[in-house]
Amino acid sequence: MPRSAKPIELPTLKDEALWLHALTHRSYTNEHSDTLEDNEGLEFLGDAVLGFLVSELIYKRYGSAGNITEAQMTRLRSKLVDEQQLARLAEELGVGQVMRLGKGAIQNNAQNNPALLSDTLEAIIGAYYLDAGIVKVRQFVTRLFTKVADDLMDSSDAEHSPSLIDSKGKLQQWALKEYQQTPDYKLVQEWGEDHEKFFCVEVWVKGKKYGEGKGRRKKEAEKKAAEDALQHVDA
Repeated sequence: MPRSAKPIELPTLKDEALWLHALTHRSYTNEHSDTLEDNEGLEFLGDAVLGFLVSELIYKRYGSAGNITEAQMTRLRSKLVDEQQLARLAEELGVGQVMRLGKGAIQNNAQNNPALLSDTLEAIIGAYYLDAGIVKVRQFVTRLFTKVADDLMDSSDAEHSPSLIDSKGKLQQWALKEYQQTPDYKLVQEWGEDHEKFFCVEVWVKGKKYGEGKGRRKKEAEKKAAEDALQHVDA
């Protein structure tokens, strides 16, 4: 009988301080004066590394053979790295059990908050990149995302489905066609506790506001703003 695949686990970092840094939420640093850095910088880095590696995975697996278009690759990447998908993967990896959170955040069940889970996973990827380099991170990302990507492709008839063109991509196509400009997303408001933030974003094209969206992450708010704008344009 064939052996079952080994479960994917969180990477092991050589630098323990860097590992703890990746797990540290702002709510923890607010309650511990000896801990100065939260993981937001590593989240920024991890988001960029993840975006590149997932793009590479999609291109090599589907795009290089001409199976899907550039717009469809963009949509597939968006689905793979959105908050919901990253939170699901983070939960499977046990990220919520190792996050360093403040007492108030724990009482509010922040260890199961999808936004915090996805942010922490990105921070871990950023830290792993600094600790082990791009080759190791590529191996981890490939193992983590390949089956998910295949399942999304199988379920969406990717060659023909217009759903693979996301709202931001569709709005950008319209703006470039009409004005030779890309949409400008402006954060106009944020509120809530550190572990449960909300954001309001407006989308403007050539000096005119076209839409507004709210969400738990800036990316989610931007997506909803684009969806709102598309209701008012001929795209």
